[in-house]
Amino acid sequence: MATYNINVNGQSKEVNVESDTPLLWVLRDSLGMVGTKYGCGISQCGACTVHIDGKAARSCSTPISSLDGKKITTIEGLSADGSHPVQQAWIEHDVPQCGYCQAGQIMSAAALIDSNKNPSDGDIAEAMNGNICRCGTYTRIKAAVKTAAKNA
Repeated sequence: MATYNINVNGQSKEVNVESDTPLLWVLRDSLGMVGTKYGCGISQCGACTVHIDGKAARSCSTPISSLDGKKITTIEGLSADGSHPVQQAWIEHDVPQCGYCQAGQIMSAAALIDSNKNPSDGDIAEAMNGNICRCGTYTRIKAAVKTAAKNA
């Protein structure tokens, strides 16, 4: 076990875990932040997506030991009141069904819009490619990303 100081949603957090502990389990088990979901555990589904230094990353395969000096943003830190343009567009386009993948989908979309204010259909497909929605709301997801980009 080792002690790690990490920056999560703008706050310094200290955790005592094994060096290979995935960020997902640090967030959920050590910090009680359950917005980031466990999906597959092998970085394939996107449910665990967070931002690390502003880029979308899979927390299930990111060891805590790799995060020294990096800024982590989770769904809880995207906006305090749900006012982020992606969150608003998700509501406008009635994207969620079961909702399980939504935190990861939203975090991937937000990272895309932060880096590309006018994403093409191809840009959206590439950025969201790995975020699986078992309910199949992909058409609404794409529409929401386009609306969020316009409103960002």
